[in-house]
Amino acid sequence: MDSWMQEVVSMMTDSGSTSDVTAASVTHIKKEMDTGFTECSPSNSEMYSPTTTTVIPDSGIDFTTDTGSQYESKLRLSSSPERQYCSSTTQPHTDSGISSIENGIKEEDSPRRLCLVCGDVASGFHYGVASCEACKAFFKRTIQGNIEYTCPANGECEINKRRRKACQACRFRKCLRSGMLKEGVRLDRVRGGRQKYRRNPDMPYQIQVISTQRPSVSLEDIKMLEVLSQCEPDLLDTNTPLENVKNRSLSILSDLYDRELVGIIGWAKQIPGFTELSLNDQMRLLQSTWAEILTLTLAHRSLQLLGLGRLKFASDFTLDERQSRECGATELYLTCCHVVERLDNLSILKEEYYLLKALVLANSDVRLDEYHSLKKFRDSILVALTDTVAILRPMGAFNHVQQLLLCMPALRQADHVIRRFWSDIHQQELVPMNKLFLEMLEAYCR
Repeated sequence: MDSWMQEVVSMMTDSGSTSDVTAASVTHIKKEMDTGFTECSPSNSEMYSPTTTTVIPDSGIDFTTDTGSQYESKLRLSSSPERQYCSSTTQPHTDSGISSIENGIKEEDSPRRLCLVCGDVASGFHYGVASCEACKAFFKRTIQGNIEYTCPANGECEINKRRRKACQACRFRKCLRSGMLKEGVRLDRVRGGRQKYRRNPDMPYQIQVISTQRPSVSLEDIKMLEVLSQCEPDLLDTNTPLENVKNRSLSILSDLYDRELVGIIGWAKQIPGFTELSLNDQMRLLQSTWAEILTLTLAHRSLQLLGLGRLKFASDFTLDERQSRECGATELYLTCCHVVERLDNLSILKEEYYLLKALVLANSDVRLDEYHSLKKFRDSILVALTDTVAILRPMGAFNHVQQLLLCMPALRQADHVIRRFWSDIHQQELVPMNKLFLEMLEAYCR
């Protein structure tokens, strides 16, 4: 093993700490109350005698004081469709609708019918989730028109009732994140049809009980995610304009790749569990996955420029198809753009990106000295990814995790393209390449 690479890895500050990421699930308690009324007869007349007072705790109906008409009115009220609710949890609705009174929950804490996208009053169950008419129509227009939106900011605009029209790109992303299904929209624009994905008739709506009790797991509880969000490398700037240098674009790319390699070494050393591997195994993981990691990083930061067809290598340097063709990097450009499209189709969130990137590092099939340590490292990242997606996307979390994992073959394909491209550049001596870059390129042995 080259001493230069070993020196670079060993000099990196080890600020990561091992954390056992434990998965905890939110327990929902299903409570049902079936109230039956037996017809009065001589055999059961004592049950309903004038001296017997029967009170239904949830509804507050006193048979002694209420007249027949008042009782019927209250009974209709408790089972009225107006008291059915919907939201993101999986706890089914019960006919009582007011059992919260029994548990001492205030009226303002009772279940509410909410749109999962903007928080407005939901009109029903549309395309897989509870949503309002406005978000339902917006999602339908977007899918039927095959519309592509671009966020003018950083792709994290707040979407609520007042600001839902401010950014269409972020609103559509939130529709998908909330669980709306593209397959549920009729592409033939025929009115009056029934969508394929319908709610279960036994569970007309889903409810969300707003209470003071918090879920047992939140994003802040996932230590792996917390560390990754803090150690993500900053976007680089180009060092020198290189205006009069031959092969200017290639020279800039070579310098950026070399500096980003230094960045991902420092990033990897901070991931909980990575430094528990032997130094040789750490080096092998980095040598075998650096191209995949840099491709995923490039693709994620280029999402905002997808409509322009540009790849964002630095804050002041992007590459389009014409420029890539001029420097002989057409295959590299098209391969990376394919990864960008995959991420965009998934509406990937930054938390998912952080964990997927760490998983790429742990997914190497290079031969290591301590395979069990690698498995433990990889499993901790998988648990964190599963928990994070379950929190961010309560509807369809399992399917989304699978779709994220299916992006990894595309990254592996990009790995081969990038290594072949830079090996050709080195053999032809078109631009200078720094020592670390060359060592990482030549040490590849999967």
